[in-house]
Amino acid sequence: MTTAPPTPPDTDAVAFVAALRRLKAWSGLSYRQLERRATQAGHTLPYSTASTMLGRDRLPREQLVAAFMAACGVRADDAQAWLDARMTIACGRPPETTRTTRNRRFWQPRWALACAVVLVTTLLGGASAAGAFTEDVEVEETQTSLHLPRS
Repeated sequence: MTTAPPTPPDTDAVAFVAALRRLKAWSGLSYRQLERRATQAGHTLPYSTASTMLGRDRLPREQLVAAFMAACGVRADDAQAWLDARMTIACGRPPETTRTTRNRRFWQPRWALACAVVLVTTLLGGASAAGAFTEDVEVEETQTSLHLPRS
């Protein structure tokens, strides 16, 4: 193991499992040796599970990837990169937004409706607080009791 281990792709499950296969080849270990090394590192990785994991094109569970990293002898920071790549594939990439995309989305109908509702609610709340919805009788009575000229 004089070369660096393969880097994890974060594009899709097929590429990720293919990279795990390259990692096994890089380690030079058999499935039985991987099982023993995983156990020594405090993980559980039956040889049959490791074989099945590398024989499929589905994304393996996080615990299996962690056990496989430990068994292959991958350093902690490199192992974390593999786990992060797995998480990115499992959860999907966050959408990349640009200024143009954000502005365009703002004016979509549902956003416009939501903004209109907020605007109307704010205006009605402000008008209510300012007394715009008081009865004329109340205003007249107040002006009379203060002896103000009627308008």
